[in-house]
Amino acid sequence: MTTLARSADTLTRDALTVLQPGFPGTTAPDWLLRRLGEGLASVGLFGRNIATPDQLAALTARLRAERDDVLVAIDEEGGDVTRLEVRTGSSFPGNHALGAVDDVELTREVAFELGRRLAACGANLNWAPSADVNSNPSNPVIGVRSFGADPDLVARHTAAYVTGLQSAGVAACTKHFPGHGDTAIDSHHALPRIDAGPEVLSDRELAPFRAAIAAGTRAVMTAHILVPTLDPDRPATLSRGILTDLLRGDLGYDGLIVTDGMEMQAIAGTYGIERGSVLALAAGADAICVGGGLADDETVRRLRDALITAVRSGELPEERLADAAERVRALARWTASAAGGAPREAVAQESAGGDVGLRAARRALRLTGAEHFTPLTEPPYVAALTPMANIAVGDETPWGVAAELSRLLPGTETGTFTDEDAARTALRAAGPRRIVAVVRDEHRHPWMAAALDTLLAARPDTIVVEMGLPQATPRGALHLATHGAARVCGRAAAEIIAGA
Repeated sequence: MTTLARSADTLTRDALTVLQPGFPGTTAPDWLLRRLGEGLASVGLFGRNIATPDQLAALTARLRAERDDVLVAIDEEGGDVTRLEVRTGSSFPGNHALGAVDDVELTREVAFELGRRLAACGANLNWAPSADVNSNPSNPVIGVRSFGADPDLVARHTAAYVTGLQSAGVAACTKHFPGHGDTAIDSHHALPRIDAGPEVLSDRELAPFRAAIAAGTRAVMTAHILVPTLDPDRPATLSRGILTDLLRGDLGYDGLIVTDGMEMQAIAGTYGIERGSVLALAAGADAICVGGGLADDETVRRLRDALITAVRSGELPEERLADAAERVRALARWTASAAGGAPREAVAQESAGGDVGLRAARRALRLTGAEHFTPLTEPPYVAALTPMANIAVGDETPWGVAAELSRLLPGTETGTFTDEDAARTALRAAGPRRIVAVVRDEHRHPWMAAALDTLLAARPDTIVVEMGLPQATPRGALHLATHGAARVCGRAAAEIIAGA
């Protein structure tokens, strides 16, 4: 083989190595297995790929039969964002609930147990935790995915989460650098902008990432946000000043840098995924995440070819691509070595850690009016005032308290409402039954607040369950703030309502 041919083969393998694509279905398609043989080193899993734990374990085993060191990444935050339990709701409360409890050992336990379950299914890279400081309560995409609005609190829980997850042999990917909390736009739809000054950014946004780096996070995910103080022209994912100078240089981070999904409109709508991927690697990213919405061989081929063309034209230095590919391989080596010791510890702790999610959800509950409340003994009517779900959460995952109340109070009925007519319709449907109104971020949805006004005016004994950020003034005969909409959060609330 000629030197030129060897070089071309190496270039092709490196270009495939830095991609983290998704794929459709619950079995590995032939094209994906073929690409693994050609150099693809990572695969991303989403809810569409998961039916049961056994199916997922079989899928990841098939991937490893093709490439034994493949990185199997998953977007499993727990709480509102779950892929393992996309059809049932998560067994773990999300970050905001853990922040409300503010017990770092509990956060570490939750992350460990979540990591243990991921490892048992064959996933070894988790695109979590969210280290964003949710300083803007109107944030449409972070919200309860954040530990809170206080940088110190977010920092200590981010570190605990990284430690717990990685002690189970699963690499943490702390996100969304340099911080997505102070945004009012969802980067799935457009490019958000943060106008904070350098001191605020350092003290607020960057504090949790410093903690994550100190805790040894193996990966960091970029944010598709514009931060003019750091780079007035390019979003963080494409900014050398943010990824290389700040994250690598100032913060001293030496692990894998992963982009957020390149198909998100903040990048795809302005740069396109091919051009965006070239710019991201040139800026200092090591792995290109693409697969939340684009998941086929054609996408992989286009991205591979775009990277090869950029190297050959001189736009992307070959050394930069080679360095990125080596960082991917280095993380794969770490996961292989971590998996060697983690399962024995994980098995030993399985029985003790199995109910940690429910214990955490119960501790996260905040009640107003409980001193005058008598638990229900008859089945109520549950009015779920339901906002449109953001893309990160998705609309596949059930939420609320109706399912758990039905178990505790058989005969419970429910209705889903999405506009101001909700109250009138719910009142007719409820009849004489006690009403439980379930809301999610009441403070961000005027129609929801108006519907709740009408419900409470007509039926002051209505119980209110807030499953988003508890920013609105508590009201109702009993107000429960769960700090998230995971299944265990609904169960914890239902136990209070039914006196269980």
